[in-house]
Amino acid sequence: QVQLVESGGGLVQPGGFLRLSCTASGSIRSINTMGWYRRAPGKERELVASVTDSGTTNYVDFVQGRFTISRDNAKNTVYLQMNSLKPEDTAVYYCNADVKTTLGTRWRGWGQGTQVTVSS
Repeated sequence: QVQLVESGGGLVQPGGFLRLSCTASGSIRSINTMGWYRRAPGKERELVASVTDSGTTNYVDFVQGRFTISRDNAKNTVYLQMNSLKPEDTAVYYCNADVKTTLGTRWRGWGQGTQVTVSS
């Protein structure tokens, strides 16, 4: 019904940067909040940042000033610009979206995840 596909992960040195993208497709009427979460090895999945359809953003403390979330509503795409990356940012990053479908139902789901590894 709805699919989320992430891209942009990879291996980067400490202090480097990456830009993640996530595009939603399928039976979409509108998308409310979109967000990025991550799961580090041995830890629970946690929120990184989110953005509403009107552009209101929310960040967790450990990425404030380093990461920027944005979205292109015309493309159903959300981005995560990650600067000044640290080894502790190493994780699988997942996209999440709250979608109103063309059938009038609500869909909330996850992408497949993209690996981000910060290491020298």
